Amino acid sequence: MKNIKIKRTTAQDPNFTSLIKDLDRELAITDGEDHAFYDQFNKVDKIQHVVLLYENDWAVACGALKAYDPQTAEVKRMYTRPESRGNAYAGKILQELENWAADLGFIKCILETGINQPEAIRLYQKMGYNRMDNYGQYAGVEKSYCFMKEL
Repeated sequence: MKNIKIKRTTAQDPNFTSLIKDLDRELAITDGEDHAFYDQFNKVDKIQHVVLLYENDWAVACGALKAYDPQTAEVKRMYTRPESRGNAYAGKILQELENWAADLGFIKCILETGINQPEAIRLYQKMGYNRMDNYGQYAGVEKSYCFMKEL
């Protein structure tokens, strides 16, 4: 039986650091020649709010929040280890991020994902995110899909 725990932490948490190293290796393959463009926007130096999901005391999934503007939190660094996928962990992480964003006073969440991430796109749609015009650095980027959800 799986013992599941969710923890709010920071970007300095070594379990988060380990997970995003795996995420970046996976994205380097998925994004291909576009990886360097996307990677520049995924640094953790501006991330203060991280959620980790533990399965039997092993960190298997993560996500993070970054303030985009005073009313909007941006969801970043969503990842579940391949061997733990199919357990709805990403949805649990996203729900906790939304709860934390609301606790912090944000009224909406936004996020970006790539067209090569169909599982992520389905997750965000299932969780009530609606496609929006690409924002900020993603404006005009055809391979990026941006989503928004009112909290």
